Amino acid sequence: MEKDKALEELFLAQTPHFDDSAEFMQKLTKRLEAVEFIKQYQERTIRRYRIVIAVAFVVGIVSGTASTIWLLLSPIELPSVNFQTQTTFLLWLIQNSRLLAAAFFPMLMTFAACIITSNVLEIVEMRRKMKEEYI
Repeated sequence: MEKDKALEELFLAQTPHFDDSAEFMQKLTKRLEAVEFIKQYQERTIRRYRIVIAVAFVVGIVSGTASTIWLLLSPIELPSVNFQTQTTFLLWLIQNSRLLAAAFFPMLMTFAACIITSNVLEIVEMRRKMKEEYI
């Protein structure tokens, strides 16, 4: 409680002095422009993140569906991969190749779609900035 009282007294003791000078207004305008720039940047970043998340979701659904259909339509008796040597790890890999492929390919496609979408959005942003600079 004593710290709160001390802080309260400190704030009450301060009496800011405001001028109507042009210099004060210039500084204030500059700060307000900086705040507005940061606000617009954050809005663009959030919009970009939403687009990337939406694309990742759609690609994940499509690639998951495609890999599930592929797994259901392929014969169970035939492994996806086959190695001539019979070590323990390779035998385990052959036995679980369908499950590993079902997990790996959708993740790979989703990751690739996120990277591509991010690059495209970055290029669009760079073009917009270049247009603003030349105008």
